[in-house]
Amino acid sequence: MLIQDKFHVTYCSNIHPGEDWETTFLNLKQYIPRIKREVSKGASFGIGLRLSNAASLQLDEGHNLEDFKFWLAQNDCYVFTMNGFPYGDFHNTEVKDKVHAPDWTTKERLEYTKRLFRQLAFLLPKGVSGGISTSPISYKHWYASEEELTSALHLGSEHLAEVVLYLQELETITGKYLHLDIEPEPDGLLENTAEFVDFYKNYLMPTAVKEINSKKGLHERDAEQLIKRHITLCYDICHYSLAYEAPSYTFGEMKMHGIAIGKIQVSAALKILFEKGNEEQIWNSLARFNEPTYLHQVTEQQDGHVRVYNDLPMVLKNRKAHKELRAHFHVPIFLEKFDDLYATQDQILSTLAYLKEYPVTEHMEVETYTWDVLPETLKVDLGRSIIRELQWLKKQMA
Repeated sequence: MLIQDKFHVTYCSNIHPGEDWETTFLNLKQYIPRIKREVSKGASFGIGLRLSNAASLQLDEGHNLEDFKFWLAQNDCYVFTMNGFPYGDFHNTEVKDKVHAPDWTTKERLEYTKRLFRQLAFLLPKGVSGGISTSPISYKHWYASEEELTSALHLGSEHLAEVVLYLQELETITGKYLHLDIEPEPDGLLENTAEFVDFYKNYLMPTAVKEINSKKGLHERDAEQLIKRHITLCYDICHYSLAYEAPSYTFGEMKMHGIAIGKIQVSAALKILFEKGNEEQIWNSLARFNEPTYLHQVTEQQDGHVRVYNDLPMVLKNRKAHKELRAHFHVPIFLEKFDDLYATQDQILSTLAYLKEYPVTEHMEVETYTWDVLPETLKVDLGRSIIRELQWLKKQMA
């Protein structure tokens, strides 16, 4: 849905289980028309499409891609953004750190992303930009030394340079502007604003400029502009709340370095505020969120630095004294409190307030993918939950 003639707003379809195209399409047909009637009646509804590698390959078979585009037109819908972060299975299995695999050091990740862009270019309406969010290069704990980590950043930069050249080629052929939105998160090789900027300046730029010049013969300044046009930041509100960074700081840094915001993922983390005499009750409430499917990193601000605990069980096991913790669990955005726990909904409201003054992106996507692993007391009808989230966001932006 288009809000204030500035923002294309949707939800990410990674909320729906399904790793093949048939199941993915069935979910879209089941939920999208109902959601559109409730939140975008009388106007086209944008879709945030998540395709696994397998589903993307199957979408290329026969007339599947053409049939999907026809269905979109029939239902007054369009695709403007994709989630290209999870490559493989994302539901009903232990995902954990495998969500990063294959990472940007591999050709598999490169070819998957290029295929998604080709499909997005085919589906994207004229006059609308298209973006795909992706992994923050790799997972930090896969590397035993600083040398290995640095090598991964260099190799990832080489593959991103190929993406830039491919997107330039697609734009020349189709006339459609496309961008890749890198999504920092806890324990990714890129976790926060400083790490993203450092990677962009000291790894991506020199590597990609060299690669583009060798293949296109562009002036260095033109190559830099091309990189900044096609490689952008995906600002996941949940992830940046875990980094204890205000949106004004991150957006200000991006502006200073000339880096665009490709997409904002509207999401909330768990916030755990310990109050004297209530600690045991709070720990018991937090333990209800301990589930085996996804990584739920926990962060804590200590003397101006952010400490990251790799997963929620580490914190639950020790139960040490804390003032405040935040947990990587994409909870519903319309709820401010969960029994004795809170959400980082305040970070969402701060981001929206900033956007009213400075609309730094056109793309906004609600990403609450943990409905099936929420505690039973928080589970309600999925369609109604998605509608409620979008209505809440629409109201806040009005």
